[in-house]
Amino acid sequence: MLSLVVFLPLAAALGLVVLPRGGGTAASWVWLIVSAVDLVLIGWLWFDYEDPGRGALAHEEQAPWIPGVDSSYHIGLDGLSLPLVAMTAVIFLVCAIYSLRGVDRPRSHAALFLFLQTVSLGLFVSADLILFFVFFDLSIVGMYFVIAGWGHGQAARSALKFFLYTFLGSLALLAGFIGLYVAADPHTFDMLELTEQTPLAGSSVGGGLVLACILVGLAIKTPTVPFHTWLPAAHTDAPAVGSAVLAAVLLKMGTYGFVRIAMPMLPEAWRAWAWVLIVIGVVSVLYGALVALAQTDLKRMIAYTSVNHMGYVVLALGAAGLVAGDTTQARGIAVTGAVTQMVSHGLVTGALFLLAGVFHDRADTCDMDSYGGLAAPAPRLTVLFAVAAFASLGLPALSGFIAEFQIFTGSIAVAPVTALALLGIIITAALFLRALQRVFTGGTRGHSTAFADLRPEEVWAVAPLMVLSLLIGVLPGPLLAVIEPAADVVVSLVGR
Repeated sequence: MLSLVVFLPLAAALGLVVLPRGGGTAASWVWLIVSAVDLVLIGWLWFDYEDPGRGALAHEEQAPWIPGVDSSYHIGLDGLSLPLVAMTAVIFLVCAIYSLRGVDRPRSHAALFLFLQTVSLGLFVSADLILFFVFFDLSIVGMYFVIAGWGHGQAARSALKFFLYTFLGSLALLAGFIGLYVAADPHTFDMLELTEQTPLAGSSVGGGLVLACILVGLAIKTPTVPFHTWLPAAHTDAPAVGSAVLAAVLLKMGTYGFVRIAMPMLPEAWRAWAWVLIVIGVVSVLYGALVALAQTDLKRMIAYTSVNHMGYVVLALGAAGLVAGDTTQARGIAVTGAVTQMVSHGLVTGALFLLAGVFHDRADTCDMDSYGGLAAPAPRLTVLFAVAAFASLGLPALSGFIAEFQIFTGSIAVAPVTALALLGIIITAALFLRALQRVFTGGTRGHSTAFADLRPEEVWAVAPLMVLSLLIGVLPGPLLAVIEPAADVVVSLVGR
């Protein structure tokens, strides 16, 4: 069943490529229907999900793949991966709806995004390092073609920059994986076995070097300061659905790798590097917010808020490595908040980038100074952008508040100095409120004149993301009930 969920989009993509060519509209509807079916299947998996406990996975599937190095096709779900799998399916479905308004070369566009959907789902369910790495690298290839093929501005240059940066990171990641394999006894790439073995326990130098490789690879993908420089250009020149998938799904591959691989497999090294990670997290939070505040381009502003929000995640996971005294509960809250933030950021930033795409579609620019008083001609856009902005800045009753509240509660309880990152929330609130004032209030001027409000496809793409953010903000229980047991397992593994 889980394999069907992962590879159904790829099968549809191959069908679009191989079968006799038809209308572009039909290809877009194939993408939408397949994504909807995939989401229904994931809903069934969630309904049937029971916490597998430490060292196990739900809906597990395994088959021999490369027996010579003990690498297998091993997939499964737990409380860390299931929310991200569901969020991924939602994002691709709303992107399919958004694309119904019309895109260039719709057949190849739909096939490429279906391919990316399989790659993304496959990574989040992988329980083998080689399988994880294959999906990790394929995501780079897929997004490269999205930016280069359907981007604007300096798309080719931005796509190349994205590819080179993230591919270099993937090589560092591979070096780290090989280090884990070599140190394991018996040698294996199986994640569950490596988690139980902790192969570099007692080797501070070896563990530190392997963790450094893995951290660099994942930090580039996340991205954190100072590995973030590819992000603004990629987002600025990517198409709207490309930016949405990049921010909502692909960035989470880095932070997910922290909790799935680095923390449980290298607990000693993670504890030794915990303060370094906390510093990186705090710097990313403040730097991302301050640079976002200085932007005049809407897409670049949203891109830098992603650096800010991913900094919260790194900060919380770093705090989880400070094993001292009776802090187990606080560290569990921090990890739960980090995973919740991954889901919340995916929903909210996906919506923001889809809305930013509307600006580019209508007026060919995202320069905020060229708009003003947009609330009058575009009330639907105003309402959805305002809700997404408030969700991103962490307003209560929306998902961002639930995530950030847990991150700071857990982190400050473990390391009070992390309260410095609270400044990031204030700056983020200021930059979003300023953007709302500049673009939507006052007299109608510039490109706002005769600006067409959201089309039905655009409303149906963005509104569900805001409904989900509101649902998580008001009723977080069902989501936290899945995440909390897995977060507690991660904390116990780091504390070994």
